[in-house]
Amino acid sequence: MRQFIGSVIVQAPAQGLHPVGREVGQWLSAQPITDGLLTLLCRHTSASLLIQENAAPAARRDLEAYFARVAPESTDYEHDDEGPDDMPAHVRSALTQTSLSIPVSRGRLTLGMWQGIYLFEHRRQPPAREIALHLIGEPG
Repeated sequence: MRQFIGSVIVQAPAQGLHPVGREVGQWLSAQPITDGLLTLLCRHTSASLLIQENAAPAARRDLEAYFARVAPESTDYEHDDEGPDDMPAHVRSALTQTSLSIPVSRGRLTLGMWQGIYLFEHRRQPPAREIALHLIGEPG
């Protein structure tokens, strides 16, 4: 059993769901593990990670609209240190997830045909985000 630790940096251009599977897959392909488990962690409290529909952009737009309704930007929040999108970003992150665990088989993520990995950016002017990666498994 071996393990590898790394990270990818993602700069989302705006709020919303942004695919990161290519970056994660490139990191994974550089590792000698063929079968194991990859854990991803978004190292931020105002963004999250999702496995979601990768073929229909309307599904992603509907999710973005839903979260905008559930946690709208407002001046009603006490925590607004970084503006009106600050606390809603934390609420949206709390309602989703900041880590994922995905099995790896034959050197590839075992996602379903219509699944992709997304950074869900909750801020209007997002900073660069770091996704920590931990791979454990058997070398090929």
